[in-house]
Amino acid sequence: NTMPSTKDMIQSKYLKGSDVPEPVIVTIRGVKQVNVAKEDAEPEYKWAVKFAEFDKPMILNATNIKIAEKGLGEETDAWIGKEIELHFDESVQFAGEMVGGLRFRRKQAPAKKMSVDEANKKLAAMEDDIPF
Repeated sequence: NTMPSTKDMIQSKYLKGSDVPEPVIVTIRGVKQVNVAKEDAEPEYKWAVKFAEFDKPMILNATNIKIAEKGLGEETDAWIGKEIELHFDESVQFAGEMVGGLRFRRKQAPAKKMSVDEANKKLAAMEDDIPF
């Protein structure tokens, strides 16, 4: 029986970085407003997204909303059933500190391999523009 890490000791109703140790493709089930305030505090509503793959919803911040919008469109109704990649990004900042956080990444189409000829043509075209 191993002792828990401190990350395991702090319970959260919402998805957090330690819940997603490696990048994963998730399926969006819905988007709704949730009250994130402490029990005796004034209500504070934030948008959250629910995935088919996790029981806990994830709070959406402005950055993730913009990334999702680029990949899935402005209408959140259209997000339902769509897949997006979720990963932990250690460079995410909060209150000036690098705390890390969950980030969406648009599902990438596999990169197309460029031939040597194509690469050299691109380079030759670029060299015409370089002012030195």
